[in-house]
Amino acid sequence: MDPQLLSTSKGKQGVMWLEILLASVLGFVIYWFVSKDKEETLPLEDGWWGPGVRPTAGEDESIRPFKVETSDEEINDLHQRIDKVRLTPPLEDSRFHYGFNSNYLKKVISYWRNEFDWRKQVESLNRYPHFKTKIEGLDIHFIHVKPPQLPSGQTPKPLLMVHGWPGSFYEFYKITPFLTDPKNHGLSDEHVFEVICPSIPGYGFSEASSKKGFNSVATARIFYKLMLRLGFQQFYIQGGDWGALICTNMAQLVPSHVKGLHLNMAFILRNFYTLTLLLGWRFGRLFGYTKRDMELMYSLKKIFFNLVRESGYLHIQSTKPDTVGCALNDSPVGLAAYILEKFSTWTNPEFRDLEDGGLERKFSLDDLLTGVMLYWTTGTITSSQRFYKENMRLDNRHEGIKVHVPTGFAAFPCELIHVPEKWVKSKYPKLISYSYMPRGGHFAAFEEPELLAQDIHKFMGLLERQ
Repeated sequence: MDPQLLSTSKGKQGVMWLEILLASVLGFVIYWFVSKDKEETLPLEDGWWGPGVRPTAGEDESIRPFKVETSDEEINDLHQRIDKVRLTPPLEDSRFHYGFNSNYLKKVISYWRNEFDWRKQVESLNRYPHFKTKIEGLDIHFIHVKPPQLPSGQTPKPLLMVHGWPGSFYEFYKITPFLTDPKNHGLSDEHVFEVICPSIPGYGFSEASSKKGFNSVATARIFYKLMLRLGFQQFYIQGGDWGALICTNMAQLVPSHVKGLHLNMAFILRNFYTLTLLLGWRFGRLFGYTKRDMELMYSLKKIFFNLVRESGYLHIQSTKPDTVGCALNDSPVGLAAYILEKFSTWTNPEFRDLEDGGLERKFSLDDLLTGVMLYWTTGTITSSQRFYKENMRLDNRHEGIKVHVPTGFAAFPCELIHVPEKWVKSKYPKLISYSYMPRGGHFAAFEEPELLAQDIHKFMGLLERQ
């Protein structure tokens, strides 16, 4: 045999045995780590995020009705700024690979300026009841939608739903009827919910913190206090994006108050399973990956390339949110391009190959621009971006704490990164429902409201049969 071929063969065998050794060691470490199932909670603590020093008098705990409003002045200012837009021509055949394509942006601008009816959208926003209440020095906005009717002998289940960035409470408008009035929308009325959707402080109509350090844990505590103020000692919670982390933190803070947790995204960071990405393509079955997991996760090169390509905003907002915020808060067109680009590539990464970013394949321009207007009219893009900086810390204790609350998870195929059931269960040991969704991406409630509602109903059924 050729000595060179013999040497190559031995070399390949050596690499193979090294991979097997590494996989075995890693498997043992994962087993040891997962077997440590101590129930730990986050301390509840307290906070004050309003301006100045906390008053000595008690906080006003009243719940006040609120209405979304607009004015001729607000609309005229928007139109004047749109009229003065300056665009840079896109490169030939660049589609959405360089960000939002300015040729398609011209169509969006034209619709926004000439056809979009903000007053009509304000009326649509007000079709659900809005409220505000002061908690920890901040005026917290939320919608509270009760069932129009209930089956005999049934009480509604309180469900808190939390949005993320660059979203808002408006993401849940289309899913709400499937939860509060399921029978009239093609679903079983075995479970009927009353839905509470708050705005994260610094987003939309919720007041922004005046102080540094306002993170997901502080938000979770405020939303817990909101639910108590509404009279709910026990309740269910659901979220994606930041909402997934906030809901997770609520379950870590007050597990006895959270009857069930449903997620469509999970932050699995300090976990040995994430190390298996390096070996999973070859030893996936050893780590418990299903065939569908392998399809959604690999090739490895594609995963890391997509993460780098789609995370530029994260680095900016985690370090210097106020700088980019100055530009976005001054230009409605710039704000629209910055936000709507996420609704393209985060809905389906293949949409970046299209001239229009595929935006109108899943959403209407009215819905998309209503989301943008909730940032524009409230001037909250900068404060919303600060949430990244406040949460990107090395001392986030919650990352190492497991969640001992019954959990359901909906894995949408076009989510930014696929999280296998094994990963989810390592963080949420009481995972009772894990679903591979047939379609959909990051903005699940907005894009596929009926699918997400079906999975919430499925989770609730499994939870009550336990």
